[in-house]
Amino acid sequence: MKSLQPFLALLATIPDPRRAEGKLYQLPHVLLFSIFAIVSGANSYRGIQTYFKAHRQALNKAFKIKWKRAPAHTAIRYILQGLDATDVEKAFREHSANLNRAPDGAEVCVIAFDGKTLKGSFDNFNDAKAKQVLSAFAVDAALVLAHIEIDEKSNEIPAVQKLLAELDVAGRIVTCDAMHAQKNL
Repeated sequence: MKSLQPFLALLATIPDPRRAEGKLYQLPHVLLFSIFAIVSGANSYRGIQTYFKAHRQALNKAFKIKWKRAPAHTAIRYILQGLDATDVEKAFREHSANLNRAPDGAEVCVIAFDGKTLKGSFDNFNDAKAKQVLSAFAVDAALVLAHIEIDEKSNEIPAVQKLLAELDVAGRIVTCDAMHAQKNL
């Protein structure tokens, strides 16, 4: 699968939480195949393992690996829970930036910033507000470039400022909600 090699290389930059000895399964492949499983409808570690079992031979052939069996669901859980979220986010941001480039090297012109409240994320019992996430969306490529969680005691304005500083938006059209059209930004 040549088309997935750049993504596998980015997944390889994520530090492996396991000890050096006894690694039967390479981290980039476990992550990529877990993504395949989740996109295919798996919603648990056992579901991911079931996907691995059902497609192991095809994955071995396509990616030229030699898995004799699928990893245990506990091993999958240990690997995925041990990952640092910032390292994973960094790899995915770089991947989305690579996808955002046109074949001639030019990048997409329009980036939209928008915040959303995550359904069902509030907790009335503990008096916790619903979680909010701000996303940067490449309109032409229909691709989420990055996202960050908005602080509970804040709003979109400082989150947009932070994401603007993290992303390279020079020379692009940036759209935001009307709340960002203030004098003192």
